[in-house]
Amino acid sequence: MAAAPDHATQEITAVRRADGESRSLAASLPRLVLEARRIAATVIHGLHGRRRAGHGESFWQYRRFVSGEPSQNVDWRRSARDDHLYVREQEWEAAHTIWLWPDRSLSMAFASKGVRDSKLERALIVTFALAELLVSGGERVGVPGLMNPTSSRSVIDKMAQAMLHDGANRDSLPPAFVPSALSEVIVLGDFWSPMSEIKTMLAGLSSAGAHGALVQVNDPAEETFPYSGRVEFVEPESGSVITAGRAQTWAEDYVARVAAHRDEIRSETGKLGWLFSTHTTDRSAAELLLFLHAGMAVNRAAGGSMVKVGRSA
Repeated sequence: MAAAPDHATQEITAVRRADGESRSLAASLPRLVLEARRIAATVIHGLHGRRRAGHGESFWQYRRFVSGEPSQNVDWRRSARDDHLYVREQEWEAAHTIWLWPDRSLSMAFASKGVRDSKLERALIVTFALAELLVSGGERVGVPGLMNPTSSRSVIDKMAQAMLHDGANRDSLPPAFVPSALSEVIVLGDFWSPMSEIKTMLAGLSSAGAHGALVQVNDPAEETFPYSGRVEFVEPESGSVITAGRAQTWAEDYVARVAAHRDEIRSETGKLGWLFSTHTTDRSAAELLLFLHAGMAVNRAAGGSMVKVGRSA
């Protein structure tokens, strides 16, 4: 049996891996940020805010004063022009928190031949673009374990900088935290983690009544298993290697096991009122962005869990 590597060796390996990851991410972030902004700009055109009365800074409408209301609610300037008393209503801007978490673990770097974006790039593009949309709509956006909720118009830059300076391990699932009951949580990753870990994550996130969505971002090759002949598969998280003598004979069993894993995730999210959907990187990022934004809009209108629909893109 080979001796276990000492701490110094492990530290050198970790530093080299972190250096490589940070350089790759830094090199790709400018393009990701620009594309996220472009997608957000195309989606936001025609979208409207929540036109609902409540506390806020933007004027919405005048309405008649109702007997029993505090007199300070009366807009005396407007009322002086008529025989009735009027109240100046503001647009509802009661922002609640949206937590966005893109999986940045090693397995997300995978991209098969002919696909423009890796899983990591697609998750970041959609996360950045969704953050821009939400902040434009008056929401507060945070990243669990990385960035406190903010409504800053420079939210993409803040997120990108936080990721670039993040020295923590790149875990496959969000860190343990308990969002408030009014929060929504969007997790984008490949979700190849054991089902027990996914259940634990969901239980923690929903324990206070928060709702949200899990979006499984996959490469097309992970959907169809287009391999044949002798193929060596490397598990990026652990570095373990599996060799298939005739890979094509694995396809049927692989597809069945992926479907079973997804069914388990879908069942667990369904019990909690969460959404589960899948997205492949050969499809449009804008499709996924629209899907998530529409689901969140329905959630707010209904006052409950996100709309449950099937495959997003």
